[in-house]
Amino acid sequence: MIETLKPEISKLNERYDKLTVYKRVEQLYVDFNAEDIMITSAFAATSAFLLKVFSDINKDQVIYFIDTGYHFNETLIYKDYLTKLYDLNVVSIKAEPNEFKFSQEKQLWKNSPNRCCYINKVKPLDLIKKDYKIWVSGLMKWQSDHRKGLNIFEQKESLLKFYPLLDINYAQRDQFIIDHHLPFHPLKSKGYASIGCSHCTVPGEDRNGRWNNSPKTECGLHL
Repeated sequence: MIETLKPEISKLNERYDKLTVYKRVEQLYVDFNAEDIMITSAFAATSAFLLKVFSDINKDQVIYFIDTGYHFNETLIYKDYLTKLYDLNVVSIKAEPNEFKFSQEKQLWKNSPNRCCYINKVKPLDLIKKDYKIWVSGLMKWQSDHRKGLNIFEQKESLLKFYPLLDINYAQRDQFIIDHHLPFHPLKSKGYASIGCSHCTVPGEDRNGRWNNSPKTECGLHL
């Protein structure tokens, strides 16, 4: 399936690469059915950008929030604020209670961070991905070496990944938020450039503060 889609994906990338972020999202709803589109948001450092765009174009779009159970309280406040501000249709998904309890008792974020991410982030999303064809995420090239090599459209197993903000740089992202009078995540002013779970995130530039400055830079959702 992936091989047969390569020419089509190449054409999509060529066409969408020339569009602005707003035009990319508008075109997405022209080229694909709305019910086939899945959006995830961590309500992290600057999620206001992507959520603002989608709220302007399609208010009915479901936004999936992966509730790991380990988010900063500031993240949950930010999620509630943006949900009300944009009148978002947010649905929270989380790990099975017994699996989450296991990750707590074993403190997997210390001993096995990849397994912790799998239980609390990857697996809950895997359970709903089968219902969609397009997965939208706010990844940007400057955030990590892995993301630097991505295209606006990428095939991931049976899903087509769509990154409308991919070529937006750090300054452009912040300027959009300022120009539209949008809120930054409360922890951004305290030096958190990228914000994940409270056990695994410290202040740092780009994604350097994730997983306490360890070599791990991705939770596994986007690999």
